[in-house]
Amino acid sequence: MPDLDFPATDLQNLSEEDLDPISHDQLFASDPMRHSPRVLLLYGSLKPRSYSRFLALEAERLLKAYGAETRIFDPSGLPLPDDAEPSHPKVAELRDLCAWSEAHVWCSPERHGAMTGVLKSQIDWIPLSAGAIRPTQGKALALLQVSGGSQSFNAVNQMRVLGRWMRMVTIPNQSSVPKAYQEFDEAGRMKPSPLYDRVVDVIEELMKFTLLTRGRSDYLVDRYSERKAARLKKVAAQDAAVGISR
Repeated sequence: MPDLDFPATDLQNLSEEDLDPISHDQLFASDPMRHSPRVLLLYGSLKPRSYSRFLALEAERLLKAYGAETRIFDPSGLPLPDDAEPSHPKVAELRDLCAWSEAHVWCSPERHGAMTGVLKSQIDWIPLSAGAIRPTQGKALALLQVSGGSQSFNAVNQMRVLGRWMRMVTIPNQSSVPKAYQEFDEAGRMKPSPLYDRVVDVIEELMKFTLLTRGRSDYLVDRYSERKAARLKKVAAQDAAVGISR
């Protein structure tokens, strides 16, 4: 691809040394990874008969059928955010699983018109950054919710905002299962229906996005503004070291 050529009069506020051409080689290179996609699933209820857990388990079965390696985090025993140290065993387990994963599935019930605190607490324990590593940045994310009443999208819409905040690649499709008590049998398996088909759609799409983005997610979320800020910080540190004031 040719070098960028921006006339100074057109983009006078642009720092050209921090602007990189779009690399077709990095975007369209074949997937260098041969291992199964690694997917972490989170659910948002501690009830013994938890429909969000049942739906997460259905998602896991589908992911395995598509060739993914999966882990489901059990939120029971996870302390409230800031009520324990990050070294707490459940917090450490969650963060280790997040570092291991290449994609996530978040599944929450809707409670009082919102996602549950159980699901939100899990997300709040995942840091935006850990040293030089951003545990969620660039990872694909799929969103599911269950409701006790009529169909609603409050929980998935809230989680979509969180996914963006966590710098994740949140896929366009999502699933909301209304009157969840009617959609699962006594064994906790989801009954065949158009609602189940929509869950299949979401998981299929998640797998496609995961395979497209993994191995190149760092490049996809590499940002001009952050490159510029890092360069200026480095220049300031070098100037300070030799006593130069700009």
